[in-house]
Amino acid sequence: MTVRPLAGGRGVRAAGEIGLATHTIWERVLEQAVREGEAVYYLELSEVTFVDVAGAGALAAAAGRLGEGRRFVVRRPPPALCRVLDMFWPGLPAIEVSMS
Repeated sequence: MTVRPLAGGRGVRAAGEIGLATHTIWERVLEQAVREGEAVYYLELSEVTFVDVAGAGALAAAAGRLGEGRRFVVRRPPPALCRVLDMFWPGLPAIEVSMS
């Protein structure tokens, strides 16, 4: 998994797989996003091929720590991530999924 800052934006672009071998990296990315304090933080995941349930759980947990009025905008995530979020964390207001 690789993570780069978004050009001209608040957030990161990730590529590869979010799984057992990359959980530490993913959790650091999410914790940094929580600390930065931006109202909207973008997670560009169009180059991510896989997110396991623990990776989805880390995203949901980080979203829960964002505080009122803040949110993650998850751009073009793998379809499985959307299904897992809908199944285990439906209606989380701090996560917005954008397919564009």
